Amino acid sequence: MNKKSLMIQGTTSDAGKSTVVAGLCRLLSRRGYQVAPFKPQNMALNSAVTHDGGEIGRAQAVQAQAANVEAHTDMNPVLLKPSSDQGAQVIIQGKALTDMDAIDYHAYKAIAKSAVLESFERLTQQYELVMVEGAGSPAEINLRDNDIANMGFAEAVDCPVLLVADIDRGGVFAHLVGTLELLSASEQQRIKGFIINRFRGDISLLEPGLEWLEERTGKPVIGVLPYLHGLHLEAEDALPVTEETATTGQLRVIVPVFPRISNHTDLDPLRHHPQVCLNFIGPGETPPPADLIILPGSKNVRADLEWLRQNHWEAAINKHLRYGGKLIGICGGFQMLGKKIHDPEGLEDSLGCSDGSSDGLNLLDMETTLAREKKLLQVNGRLAQDNTPIDGYEIHMGVSTGTALLSPAIILSNGSESALSADNQIMGNYLHGLFDNATACQSLLRWAGLTQAEEHDYIGLREDNINRLSDCLEKHLNLQQVGEILGSALLETPPSFIDPKVSTTQASQ
Repeated sequence: MNKKSLMIQGTTSDAGKSTVVAGLCRLLSRRGYQVAPFKPQNMALNSAVTHDGGEIGRAQAVQAQAANVEAHTDMNPVLLKPSSDQGAQVIIQGKALTDMDAIDYHAYKAIAKSAVLESFERLTQQYELVMVEGAGSPAEINLRDNDIANMGFAEAVDCPVLLVADIDRGGVFAHLVGTLELLSASEQQRIKGFIINRFRGDISLLEPGLEWLEERTGKPVIGVLPYLHGLHLEAEDALPVTEETATTGQLRVIVPVFPRISNHTDLDPLRHHPQVCLNFIGPGETPPPADLIILPGSKNVRADLEWLRQNHWEAAINKHLRYGGKLIGICGGFQMLGKKIHDPEGLEDSLGCSDGSSDGLNLLDMETTLAREKKLLQVNGRLAQDNTPIDGYEIHMGVSTGTALLSPAIILSNGSESALSADNQIMGNYLHGLFDNATACQSLLRWAGLTQAEEHDYIGLREDNINRLSDCLEKHLNLQQVGEILGSALLETPPSFIDPKVSTTQASQ
């Protein structure tokens, strides 16, 4: 069995796969390993640009940060960015290939598998260990043919697997046993143990179930991880729904939740800023009064612009501006601010948008033409308003032109497609990660009306949470058993090891 890798699969989506892999990457890096994350196939609208100029899922970029290595396209060789309920843009080793519907992609997986295996092979040659994340559940019967995301990959590279389940949502034993029962005999043997995630309460009440599970399956419980209240890791795709969603603060910020909202992690620094009250506004909800409206990124800008109008945002935005409010458009949201959005190649036909053009919100004197070639760049520059340094990344398929761009909001080293309105109320740009830098965020909040804006170290917050997660795994996983799976002496049980069946109540406070 391949002892240079370990795969974390889950009984369901959001069971904790991304979190466990991130924690293991930091734990192993702390112990002196050269470790890399890997996800064969990811479906997500939150993505990042790598140093080699490609695009991967945002979760893998976070895991690379946890491993203290540069993110690379090999860490997520297949990325699917949904453009509708039945279709997605297919990105192979960082580059957009084409758009496919679900049936076409199912057939294409046999070809995509070669890219997956090629990327994995390169990582295993460059790193001592590779922590692999599965996708969804390995027990999806309808997706098992040509599988490259879970057991199909694990079988191809002979990778051991740990199966994680979320006890907080209920039915954890049914999830674990049921998943195991639906696997083939060789796949069952590949699973070396279980991880139970998000436990809260008295562990003694769980112990009879743990004993039953181990007796029933013949597989050990490697650990019971406590519910870490307030833990923040950037979301793989879905909007946050935990207790941290509700925020309070002086500056009121609202964000429309487009059907194809992308890179909503751009707003995470504001969600965690103590002076900001940020709310995501869903379909059918009336936009409340605010100091700042942010139009986020969109995978399908024309269709999401139509959604914006159907949900009465255009009138709300115009009223907001009349009363002196501020408005920021990021990426797709920036494109919506112009006069027209042209789609000569019909790139958004799959969502019912016809070839041709859509009227923008007509707030900036510019037009955007959608193009098949995607712009992927890591960039740096300065805010035009006060020369504050700023950095981030661009991921977009449109080219914007017009006199609005003659008054840029951001001056980038490679040129700038951004705009700041003459009345200083509207700002638009293509920069993702706009608020990550503490000084730049402080400057933008002052522009938005928070005159006494404080610096908030969001990058430090991310690091603190990754370390907190690693500490949790260090304490609640049986690392001796993990070491045996990997054949590594460096994972011998440290003196501080606490058995996973010992009470986790204190750790979950």
